[in-house]
Amino acid sequence: MVAKCDEKSGGLKNRGKDDNDVAVISVGGGYANEAFKDDGDAGGNFSKPPPQAMPTDDLPKGKFKLSRSEKWRILKNVAAVSLSFMVQFTAFQGTANLQSSINAKEGLGTVSLSAIYAALVVSCIFVPTFLIKRLTVKWTLCLSLLCYAPYIASQFYPRFYTLVPAGVLLGLGAAPMWAAKATYLTQVAGVYAKLTDQTVDGIVVRFFGFFFLAWQTAELWGNLISSLVFSSGAHGGASHANASTHTEASLRHCGANFCTNLGGNANIQRPPDSEIFTISSIYLACIFVASIMVAVFVDPLSRYGEKQRRTDSQELSGIQLLSATAYQLKKPYQQLLIPITVWIGMEQAFIGADFTQAYVSCAYGVHNIGYVMICFGVVNAICSVVFGSIMKFIGRSPLMILGALVHAGLVIILLHWRPHPSSPLVFFTISGLWGVGDAVWQTQVNGLYGTLFRRNKEAAFSNYRLWESAGFVVAYAYSNHLCARMKLYVMFVVLCCGMIGYIIVEILHKKKKQRQKKLAEDPKAAEVAAQEAKANNVVEETDDEKDDIDDEIIITHL
Repeated sequence: MVAKCDEKSGGLKNRGKDDNDVAVISVGGGYANEAFKDDGDAGGNFSKPPPQAMPTDDLPKGKFKLSRSEKWRILKNVAAVSLSFMVQFTAFQGTANLQSSINAKEGLGTVSLSAIYAALVVSCIFVPTFLIKRLTVKWTLCLSLLCYAPYIASQFYPRFYTLVPAGVLLGLGAAPMWAAKATYLTQVAGVYAKLTDQTVDGIVVRFFGFFFLAWQTAELWGNLISSLVFSSGAHGGASHANASTHTEASLRHCGANFCTNLGGNANIQRPPDSEIFTISSIYLACIFVASIMVAVFVDPLSRYGEKQRRTDSQELSGIQLLSATAYQLKKPYQQLLIPITVWIGMEQAFIGADFTQAYVSCAYGVHNIGYVMICFGVVNAICSVVFGSIMKFIGRSPLMILGALVHAGLVIILLHWRPHPSSPLVFFTISGLWGVGDAVWQTQVNGLYGTLFRRNKEAAFSNYRLWESAGFVVAYAYSNHLCARMKLYVMFVVLCCGMIGYIIVEILHKKKKQRQKKLAEDPKAAEVAAQEAKANNVVEETDDEKDDIDDEIIITHL
C-alpha cells in the first residue's frame, strides 16, 4: 500500500500564498481508507460511518473572517456609494449654484442656503451618532438622501414659507448622511488595507479621492443640465442681448465692487418658470435614483465589523450620544483643525454663491453660470483622484501647502480683477483653479480626520460637518450685507488661521509618532514614561492609534 504526493512545479514545499495551488496525489496498490470501518460483516465488507459534523470555525467572540477576494466587493461598495452621491449632488449642486441668481429677490436663495447649513450645524451635534446607532450606516444613508427631495420640490413654488423649511429638513438629513458616508469609507478602507497589506492612511485617502472624483463630477452634470435648459430657452437669447448692452459704468459694479444692495444689473433676473420647472423635475428624479442605488447595491457595514462594534459598546442614552459628539471638541487636534474646516465651508459658499453672482451673473450672464461651474467641477474631480493617489508618494503637507497657495493667490487676483464679458477665458480659468484648491481640502482634510480619529469616527466626522457647515452659515449670513471685496478679506484671514492650525497639528502628530517609536524600542523608558504620565494625571490621546477593527479581521485563503 503506497501513497505518494507528486510535488510538481515546486509542490507543497514551496507553496506560497497562491489560493489556486493544487497537489496531485498518486496511489499505488491497496490501502485502508480510514473513512470506513469494518462492521464485522462476512467478506470484509466495509460501510461508511455516520458523517461527523464539520468543526465550526473556532473564532474568538467579536472576530470575523474575510477572504482576500473580499477586496473586490469592497471596491464595488465604494463605487456604489460614490456614484449614488454623484447622482444626488447632480441635483443639489445644480440647484444651489443657481439660488443666489434665480431666487435673488429679498435674498430668498441665500437665506434658504443659510437655513440648510444652520440646521446642519444643529444636526451635526444631535443627529448622526443617534441615527447611525438606530438605523445602521446603510439605512441612515438611504433615509438622509431622501431629505433632499422637499428642497428640490420647493423650487416649483419658491417662497420663504416653503423654501426655508425645506432647507431646514435638508440640513437635518445632511449631517447623518455625511457622517455615515465617511464612517463607511473609513472602516472599509481599514479592512481593505489589511486584506492587501497596505497602509491605512494611503487607502483612506485613495478611497476619499475616488469618492470626491465622482462627487465633484456632479458639478459637471448638474450645471450642464441647467445650462442646456437655460440656453435653449428664451432666457438664453435674452441674456446674450443683455450682455452686449452692458456699459462700462454698469460693469464697474461687478467683481470685488459688487454689493447686493445696488441690484441694478440687468443680467441678474429670474429665468422663466417653465425652464426652472424643467430643471427641477430632472433634479427631483435624481434624488430618488440615488436613494435606490444605496438600498440595492451597497452592502451593510455589518459585513465589515459594524455589529461587533455595536455589541461591544454599551447602548447610550440620548444625552450620552450628544456628549460623545460634543466631547470631540475637547481634543486638541480637533480644536486646531476648526479654522481650516470652517475655511472649507466658506470657500465652497463663495464659489457657489458670491462668485457666480458678483462675477459671472453680473458681467457674463445667468445662463453662463452652469458652463463656468462645469469647469470647476471637472478640474475638481480630476484633481481629487490625482491628489488621492500621489499623497502616498509625497505626503499630505505638500498638497495642503499647494491648496493654500492656489486659493490665497486667487483671492488676491479677485480683489483686483474687473470681470468683463469680452474676456470669458478668465472666468473659466479662475473657476478651474478654485477647483484645484478645493480638491486638496476635500481629499486631504477628510483623510486627516479619518487618520487622527480612527477610534471615534462618527463623532469626528460629525464635527467636520459641523464646522464646515458653520463656514457655510457665516458666508451666507453676511452675503447680503457685505460687498464682495470685504468677503474676500475675511476669507483670506480665515485661510491663514486654518493653515497655522493645520501645521501645528502635523508637528504635534509627528513628534508623538517619534516619541512612541523610541519608547517601543526601549521598554524600560516606556515604563518610566507611563509612570510619569500616571503621576501627573496626563492621558495621552489614542484616537489616532490602531483601530480595534484591525484586530478583528482574520484573513483566509480560499
